[in-house]
Amino acid sequence: MHSRLGKIVYSKSGRDKGKMFIIVGVVDENFVLLADGDLRKIENPKLKNIRHVQLTNMIAEDVLASIAQGRVPENHIMKKNLKKIQESRE
Repeated sequence: MHSRLGKIVYSKSGRDKGKMFIIVGVVDENFVLLADGDLRKIENPKLKNIRHVQLTNMIAEDVLASIAQGRVPENHIMKKNLKKIQESRE
């Protein structure tokens, strides 16, 4: 279940539909905590039903490394990761 940590997802519903996020926490099998370092900071992650996000096979390596070391990933690192992925997809 914790293999979802650090994964990049797209929101499928709500005001943030179509936006990219990084999974920064797993509450249970139905809910995850999302942050993007910009509108949703790591200090206030969004609780989202897993059914309302589109999982990708992309992983934010820097963020995952921080979490694995027991540190809180920094917002600017999350923003940089998402920006890099968005640019590579365009």
